[in-house]
Amino acid sequence: MPDDADHNGGRNRAVPSGRMTRLFGLGSLATGIAGNMLAGGARNLAQGKLPRLGDLMLTPANAHRVADKLAHMRGAAMKVGQLLSMDAGDLLPPEIGAILARLRADATPMPMSQVVSMLDANWGAGWRHRFQQFSFTPVAAASIGQVHFGVTSAGQRVAVKIQYPGVRQSIDSDIDNVAALCRMSGLIPKSVDFGPLLQQAKQQLHEEADYLREAASLRRYRALLADNPAYALPEVHDALTTGSVLTMTRMDGVPVESLVQAPQAERDRIVTLLFALFFREMFEFRLIQTDPNFANYRYDRETGKLILLDFGATRDYSVGMITHYQQILDGALARDRAIMAPAAMALAYFDETTPDQHRDAVLGMFVEACEPLRCEGAYDFGTSDLAARLRDAGMALGMERDFWHTPEADVLLLHRKIAGLYLLAARLKARVDVAGLSGVAMMVKS
Repeated sequence: MPDDADHNGGRNRAVPSGRMTRLFGLGSLATGIAGNMLAGGARNLAQGKLPRLGDLMLTPANAHRVADKLAHMRGAAMKVGQLLSMDAGDLLPPEIGAILARLRADATPMPMSQVVSMLDANWGAGWRHRFQQFSFTPVAAASIGQVHFGVTSAGQRVAVKIQYPGVRQSIDSDIDNVAALCRMSGLIPKSVDFGPLLQQAKQQLHEEADYLREAASLRRYRALLADNPAYALPEVHDALTTGSVLTMTRMDGVPVESLVQAPQAERDRIVTLLFALFFREMFEFRLIQTDPNFANYRYDRETGKLILLDFGATRDYSVGMITHYQQILDGALARDRAIMAPAAMALAYFDETTPDQHRDAVLGMFVEACEPLRCEGAYDFGTSDLAARLRDAGMALGMERDFWHTPEADVLLLHRKIAGLYLLAARLKARVDVAGLSGVAMMVKS
């Protein structure tokens, strides 16, 4: 079996797996940022300018430092950086947003020695005899693991996702350390209690790091979508799957976000399939893959199948929660805030102490977000400024410091899923009959 050496232009860097090593990594990141801020402040003062903390923090030098350090550390630290780059990307200066966008692409791959060590630990020392071929050069490297291609001794083409060493053990400390860094930098106001949200984030990442759980979620989705040949999902290779290594049939195709120049009808069909899947997930399955990363979707241009990957962030939603969202949807379509308000309160978007103007702002965003569902026929995401309007409304509400509020993780994850669909639809300039799709899904539910 040919063994590929590391061919990543020297980019391979061992994943720091010890708790103290990772803490030191974040500590050195904070020190470096502070040094850049002091230098920048000194330059401003020398030029007779009064330095502003926000301007000193959000510099290309600091963004480079953050992206490089988190890409090296991987794990929960990188995951937090990915969330920041996706949620705040449009709000940051373009050059800084572009730097942080690196975190949504590939992480720094781990070297061959760590790959071998992980596979020895999970498959046993003689694992190479199970393969005709195994490539040690990863085809993708993300926050929790990296993917390799191989061919089994039985001739099956497989994709092997290998978790970085120490990731599962470092989740809690990584999140605590990154949260402390954000507090110290002023990115999170000191008045905000993020404790419950951080606890939920830890739980979610522990679930994502359990590859046996992801394998079970993938099997559930394969069964649920078996009736629709438009979707293609990999099959789990049980004999080569553990809690830290997930082996599946290899799925090729092209990244969905690369299809910006594809014919309009093809782009429309792809995004329509994604929205149709979401409505089935929400109203029929009550099981939602909540990760909005575009890399989770690929497209087979020969067969026209939409390929679905990565089910680590799969969540079950209760009947009660979906019923509340149905009520909000009904009210938003009718522009009736009296219908929406009780369900919004039940989902903890606000409570009895929330001022009326803040309640109205939240309900107004629901109405705004449902614009595609009020459109008769295809909604043109390519010409719509809906994303910008929602962003501006969210920023205006966020500036009200007496309305810093954090709903439950399942609520936030659902928002991110929907936002990801809207962003991808806008990226591909797709035209989708969202109202028709949602109507069919709700009829199936009832």
